[in-house]
Amino acid sequence: MTVDVVLPCLDEAEALPWVLSRIPSGWRAVVVDNGSCDGSAGIAADLGATVVREPRRGFGAACHAGLLASDAEFVCFCDCDASLDPGLLPGLVGSVADGSADLLLGRRRPTERGAWPAHARAGNLALSWLLRRRTGLRLHDLGPMRAARREALLALGLSDRRSGYPLQMVVRAADAGWRVREVDVPYRPRTGRSKVTGTWRGTWQAVHDMRKVLDEPAPVGGGRP
Repeated sequence: MTVDVVLPCLDEAEALPWVLSRIPSGWRAVVVDNGSCDGSAGIAADLGATVVREPRRGFGAACHAGLLASDAEFVCFCDCDASLDPGLLPGLVGSVADGSADLLLGRRRPTERGAWPAHARAGNLALSWLLRRRTGLRLHDLGPMRAARREALLALGLSDRRSGYPLQMVVRAADAGWRVREVDVPYRPRTGRSKVTGTWRGTWQAVHDMRKVLDEPAPVGGGRP
């Protein structure tokens, strides 16, 4: 079993050493540098990660560049800000490998006050409710920690390159009849400031991007991996 961990990165020099030290032994870390100005790419390379440079700004652009660069059977995604522990990923991959799920998400559970700001929680709650109306999935979180088979993810034809990418992955997986599950994972205060949901404005811009995904019609064809 081969596994790549895609880590979208924008100015995460401070967090990278801890994050990369938590990558499971034998797995490959794919750090996708999305235009960092703090030397993140060099730090990641020095620590043994495969570095992919994606000049197009956007969370989805970085994630998809990592997916395309992967050559493993299984692909995981995880934030690069030390809020989530990559050391927990074997449990997620195990559930995909044994057929318990086709896409497994980490449901964030804050470990202390301030780990998940109120505005970010509110945006996530609104999207979870809209997702339930659109797909019937009763998920509580659209968190960035997730695992699935690489070839199956590529077959979803993901096209969003902004903040809607994580939601589009879940929506298209649901439309294709995938078993989408979530498991609790600890959520720590991030290292550094969020580039997406660090403010109310950023959060609601992300929600706006994701609403466009929910308005997309269900594709014809597809199926479980």
